[in-house]
Amino acid sequence: GEDADSLASTPSSKFHRSEEEECDYRGRSWLVPPSEYRESVEFGDVEHHRCYVPKKCVGRLVGHNKGVHRIRLFPGTGHLLLSGGLDGKCKVWSVAKKQVMRTYIGHTAAVRDVQFNNDGTKFLSASFDRFIRLWNTESGEVEGTFTNRRVPYVVKFYPRDDTIFVAGCSDNTIVAYDTKTGKITQEYNHHLAPVNTITFVNDSDSGGMKMVTSSDDKKVLVWEWDIGVPIKYISDPTMHSMPVVTLHPTGAFMACQSLDNQIVVYQGSGKFGLQRKKKFVGHQVAGYACDMAISPDGQFLCSGDGGGKLCFWEWRMHKMLQKYRAHDKGPTIGCVWHPVLPSTVFTCGWDGVIKIWE
Repeated sequence: GEDADSLASTPSSKFHRSEEEECDYRGRSWLVPPSEYRESVEFGDVEHHRCYVPKKCVGRLVGHNKGVHRIRLFPGTGHLLLSGGLDGKCKVWSVAKKQVMRTYIGHTAAVRDVQFNNDGTKFLSASFDRFIRLWNTESGEVEGTFTNRRVPYVVKFYPRDDTIFVAGCSDNTIVAYDTKTGKITQEYNHHLAPVNTITFVNDSDSGGMKMVTSSDDKKVLVWEWDIGVPIKYISDPTMHSMPVVTLHPTGAFMACQSLDNQIVVYQGSGKFGLQRKKKFVGHQVAGYACDMAISPDGQFLCSGDGGGKLCFWEWRMHKMLQKYRAHDKGPTIGCVWHPVLPSTVFTCGWDGVIKIWE
């Protein structure tokens, strides 16, 4: 922790709107959501929030000098969008104004992953310069710099305690950091190749929080939190590497982007069994870690693909509904579904544009 700050580049941040916009007439910070972005329905409440497949691109957010690798929405309300770019910068955008609010400059290489904490007041950025930075969203200050001298491929906050986060690294380990001390509190090292995804699931059987990780070694491991030995190996000779995993809103399933051009589905708790009948095909992802998003009501699945397209399927019948041309010069690498606006989807690609679909 302490020596990491001296080795890393000097961070800076820039607020792009006028001083008046930093807080409104009531003196509230720009992080406070406007009233139309009320807290989303309870995660997994699929009855009261009907979603629809977007019809067309309605807006573009331009500002990154190179491609945009990951986008994330503000937890619960989705009124701000966080993006991590291959130019090493992170930006936070206002969804309502379609404008950039703040830029966070703290990496000398591309940003591989970004993640908000549970209330959105802070976020993590993980970069190929081997540093992980913890940022204050509002002020743009760096509250911590972490490194184990390996490239972090994925970062996630522990859902039950915001002061702890885990990072999946290029040396095949998953490392848990305590942000208060900057120390590494636990290492999970049973993968045989770099770690791609970390997903936290609530196990209905035991009531505990489990951590599911996937890696280039084509295995999926299930861990008890804070115990460095996996409780389950999911490994099968027909499996491919699965660089993106998304949890279904009900928590009952995990959708996994498999590099043989299909999306496969596993149970989200219990035995974590493969759902052989549930498969989504028709897109080309080979070689790319294209993101997936599932609509908050659990009805639709959307995914980017390696040719710059954006595909939508029906979750229950696995039928492809739409395929849009989204990005040029490479894949549609990131996509997120808005938690409140029922048919709004955001995508990003290596052409440096973030697109809004509804």
